[in-house]
Amino acid sequence: MQFDKNTSSPKKSAIGLVVKSIFGLAVILGIVLILNSIDFPSPKKEIEKIIPNENFKIVK
Repeated sequence: MQFDKNTSSPKKSAIGLVVKSIFGLAVILGIVLILNSIDFPSPKKEIEKIIPNENFKIVK
């Protein structure tokens, strides 16, 4: 008869899951904050194009 050794307990795995979740959320939050602080280039003037109404077709 063989005996199985149970090396992990449910409490430790639950605590590990919580710690990993908090660490993952902190990493995602850090990435968002870093991307938010970068000033990406944007167009200096507003792009506006007038589309004539005669080009529209109604498709049913």
